[in-house]
Amino acid sequence: MKRAILAAAGVLLAVSGYFIGYYRAQPGMAAVAPSQSERKPLYWHDPMYPQQKFDKPGKSPFMDMQLVPVYGDEKPAADAGVTVSARARQNLGMRMAVAEVTELRQELPAVGYVQADERRIVRVETRTTGWIEKLFVRAANDPVRAGQVLAEIYSPDLVAAQEEYLLARRMALSNAADESLARAARRRLESLGMPDSGISILEQSNQAQRRVPVVAPISGVLSELGVREGAMVQAGSAAFTVTDFSSVWIAVEVPEAQAALLQPGLRAETRIQSVPGKVFEGRVDYVYPELNTQTRTLKARVTLANPGLLLRPGMFVQISLVAAARKALMVPTEAVIQTGTRSVVIVMDGDRFRAATIRTGAERDGRSEILAGLKEGERVVASGQFLIDSEASLKGALDRLEGNALHGGTGKVTAIDAVKGRVEIDHDPIRSLKWPRMTMEFVVEDKAALAKLKKGDPVEFEMRGEPTKDGDYLLPSIRRAP
Repeated sequence: MKRAILAAAGVLLAVSGYFIGYYRAQPGMAAVAPSQSERKPLYWHDPMYPQQKFDKPGKSPFMDMQLVPVYGDEKPAADAGVTVSARARQNLGMRMAVAEVTELRQELPAVGYVQADERRIVRVETRTTGWIEKLFVRAANDPVRAGQVLAEIYSPDLVAAQEEYLLARRMALSNAADESLARAARRRLESLGMPDSGISILEQSNQAQRRVPVVAPISGVLSELGVREGAMVQAGSAAFTVTDFSSVWIAVEVPEAQAALLQPGLRAETRIQSVPGKVFEGRVDYVYPELNTQTRTLKARVTLANPGLLLRPGMFVQISLVAAARKALMVPTEAVIQTGTRSVVIVMDGDRFRAATIRTGAERDGRSEILAGLKEGERVVASGQFLIDSEASLKGALDRLEGNALHGGTGKVTAIDAVKGRVEIDHDPIRSLKWPRMTMEFVVEDKAALAKLKKGDPVEFEMRGEPTKDGDYLLPSIRRAP
């Protein structure tokens, strides 16, 4: 009897050994059981609040659910990116570019118009009452030169002042004590507007002149002619205005959004249609303090030399304001994808591609400045980023690359607050987020969608994987399940 029992036990052990050996020899079976027992979680967390970590399993303090373990060999989906083989990149015609720091010389194109340099405008006034007996310039805009006689004026006060000076001068020649009297008489002639050249002629002829010349103080153009021959003039009346156009002002108006670029000293390059290829170089010498409230532009002034008087007041010009060169991180402009809400580039990391949200700055010669979101030396996709034929697909592709995809779910409505745009759903497990089944509240982006729902309705929804700063999860879309 004992021998029979021992024999049966031996057979049982042999059969057991056979099956154990068999299962260990099957591919994958030996790895499953040990791996599950050997894997140790790094920590536990609530998937809805992943920033909070726990050392042991248990119930979440935030939601009515159990904490989920996180293992060391798990890689967040947001960092995974997308793998594209070299052959696929070649077939798609993908072209790569490197983000590099280069010299950026930003230009601001604008339209300006020519004005007279107000610092080169001189008014010629009469300082005594008299009559214009001889006029040597007949029309406005006639050219004049410095020292040219514009008119001759007869003034009784000037004739009397000349005679007083001649008398005082003769007295000073005979008596040195009267020299102060002669100097005072000469100063009176000067104060009445008699030029030095007229006083010299008076001293040489030793005879008072009936008509005293009025001369141009600078060279330029007679921009205003305020008298005619034979006209009476009063002391202080503006008889002539002379403008020197050898230097002019360019008034430039820049939109409010670009007003920060306007700085005194900025180099300006001016071009006119009448002289193709000619470039006038100057500097911004003044930025006006007030903004034009009607055009929402800021005005600046550029001073330019005007050789040959090619720039004429009232003429429109094309002007480029060139900022000083600076170092900037640049990528090809075609590599930047504008989604409407943000700017994105596709970064190549080994064989994987991920989307990076960036902040762009100036654009120059087909290259864009990167202010944030990218580092020097990183490779970006310059062409062939997407071959997708709809804007929605493009946005979805970017979201998937950036780990910000929409996650689909189903469930049943347990409560609705249409005024606040909130809905409570008893939802099924959401596998893409590794969420178990639970009841939670969401914020609906389109409140009008809640008008079509009621408590107890089965629903299908799409949610964003990242909560807002207030901890709310958003539903871009929700509808009653068929």
